[in-house]
Amino acid sequence: MRFASHFSPRLLDEVESLSGQSLPIAEINRRVGTTAQRLGVTKPSYERVRQLVHEARELRRGWTSAMEILLDVATRARSPRAYEELVTRPPLPRLRDQKRL
Repeated sequence: MRFASHFSPRLLDEVESLSGQSLPIAEINRRVGTTAQRLGVTKPSYERVRQLVHEARELRRGWTSAMEILLDVATRARSPRAYEELVTRPPLPRLRDQKRL
C-alpha cells in the first residue's frame, strides 16, 4: 500500500468536513481512505490524517457560526448589534488555505 506525500485539496476538504462531526479519528481516517481510493489518489497515513483532524478542529474552536449568532439575536441572548459582526468578520479559516499542497 502506498501512502501520500502530500494531500489533494479534495481530501483536505473531506478531513475538514468530517472533523466537524463527532466522529473518532479512526473513522475519519477510514472515510478519507475510501475517498482517496474513489478519487484515485494515494491514501494518506493515519498519523497525517490525525494531525489534520486536530488542526481542523483547532481552526473551528471558538468560531461562532452565523446560524448561532442569528439564533442568539432572535432569542435575545445577543444584542441586534451582533449583526455587525456577521458583516465585518472574515470567513472561517480552512485547512486548504493553511497548507501548501
